Amino acid sequence: MKYSFLIHTDGGSRGNPGPAAGGAIIEALQQVQGKAATEWKKEYGEYLGEVTNNEAEYRAVILALKKLKHLIGGDKANDSFVEIHVDSELLERQLNGKYKIKDENIKNLFLEIWNLKTDFGEIIFKHIPREKNAEADRVVNQTLDKESNKLNL
Repeated sequence: MKYSFLIHTDGGSRGNPGPAAGGAIIEALQQVQGKAATEWKKEYGEYLGEVTNNEAEYRAVILALKKLKHLIGGDKANDSFVEIHVDSELLERQLNGKYKIKDENIKNLFLEIWNLKTDFGEIIFKHIPREKNAEADRVVNQTLDKESNKLNL
């Protein structure tokens, strides 16, 4: 794989279901003296309307993969290694095939991610502690606050 990316995603809803947003931090990595260094970094937030927390987590991954493919194009995507860090253990276990998915909405989002994965060389999902996902969480809350302020005008 020629290209490496590290993505942090988070989704959140205020209420379950409730107003929700997804956030993604995308970093392009390059090897410098045997260590990974950030070449560039982008962040994205998207208001998702009224959905559950689990749906927001899935939609954040979808947002990240679509944005990354748009940023780098199909050829680079096909030759890319992507590591996605999430703080939702449920999401990570479902996407790695360790847990079954019972909810129909989640099944559809899972299939969308599965189809997006085919555009990339390799994608792995890794569970991380919530405190190591603070940037993506910040993007989710900024997006929700901005939407909340629009509604209160």
